[in-house]
Amino acid sequence: MIREPEKCILCRRCAAVCDKVQTVNAIAPLERGFNTTVAPAHHRPLAESVCINCGQCTLVCPTAALHEKDEIRRVWDALADHRKHVIVQTAPATRVSLGEEFGMASGSVVTGQMVSALKMLGFDKVFDTDFTADLTILEEGSELLHRVKTGGVLPLITSCSPGWIKFIEHFYPDLLPNLSTCKSPQQMFGALAKTYYAEKMGLDPAEIFVVSYMPCTAKKYEARRPEMQSNSYPDVDVVLTTREVGRMLRQAGINFTALPARDYDDPLGISTGAGLIFGATGGVMEAALRTAYELVTGQDLPSLDFIDVRGLRGVKEATVEIGDLTVKVAVAHGLGNARSLMEAIKSGSADYHFIEIMCCPGGCIGGGGQPIPTNMEIRAERIKAIYMADGLMAVRKSHLNPAVQQLYREFLGEPLGHKSHELLHTHYQARDKF
Repeated sequence: MIREPEKCILCRRCAAVCDKVQTVNAIAPLERGFNTTVAPAHHRPLAESVCINCGQCTLVCPTAALHEKDEIRRVWDALADHRKHVIVQTAPATRVSLGEEFGMASGSVVTGQMVSALKMLGFDKVFDTDFTADLTILEEGSELLHRVKTGGVLPLITSCSPGWIKFIEHFYPDLLPNLSTCKSPQQMFGALAKTYYAEKMGLDPAEIFVVSYMPCTAKKYEARRPEMQSNSYPDVDVVLTTREVGRMLRQAGINFTALPARDYDDPLGISTGAGLIFGATGGVMEAALRTAYELVTGQDLPSLDFIDVRGLRGVKEATVEIGDLTVKVAVAHGLGNARSLMEAIKSGSADYHFIEIMCCPGGCIGGGGQPIPTNMEIRAERIKAIYMADGLMAVRKSHLNPAVQQLYREFLGEPLGHKSHELLHTHYQARDKF
């Protein structure tokens, strides 16, 4: 995140969203009168504050006094380096938002055009983060069932959202054992790109340059965490937001709206509807329930749509019968709602088994790197598009993804196995609240 105080007009919108929506209070008005400035406590840099890098302030700032760190130049340089094999992964939420950068209606599904545009920029391969979203379901779902059966720490809380992870590290470090040890889909993809994919393609991992196209500013921070590397290489080299990708396409003079649709590349471009709905609040939970039900019962779900965990309510609850297990789940989006759930867990009044938390209101479709404006009406349109696209997918359950099944046969072995733990799982750390 970049803060440029000379652009600030003291409207305090950033401070309001940080306080009232996210309850982080990383920035606030300091001093008085003509000396007033909006900054972290004691005028410290953002990186030395409790800022969780969610970027919600960038969505409401009218002057770009707050914005993401632009890393476009690093990507252009990599694309121009013929020694590098440059690949890009695209997050689920990007396909329902990139069109807005080019004047298309909110919620336009532009998956094929997005793939075409990225290929025109010069990427060697265009892959889908939905592939590792499906993989996350198998790892995280297995972790949940293991904890339920062995008396492990419950509730299990999802770990896909890096802004949420930094929030719990700062404000609820005593609940870190509740977090899933799974890396996010972004980081799982990077780890596999420089191991499994490198091995299949006969490439040197040192020459593979992984770009993540994400709706999120916190993903930039996540990619630089020291825990996020495999075999001495960072899992992900550069993270671009939707706004940055829009700028790159305009720099290249690409007429986005006129592009034909193209398909993702194999093998890391094959995904399911379950991976796609990760982009909306409640999507991770619904994808997990689709798989958990069938793996436990051995029976087909009567309906794949878990309506109770969908929508823009701040906290959603559901009770699901999975064979002999009665699983109580909760979903929260926006950190103010997450804080309410964490307080309930600390007080002992919450009896959930599984909790999904997304840092940004609406989930990743409302991420801090998305097109401006992003408001609740636009979030609702993007969510509607996500579920529409899910309904059109040929496969809608993560455990039926043929590429993921092949990955386990050829490389990983089994969920929660030794190699999976080595590449796909991690740990988190307590951080000072001040």
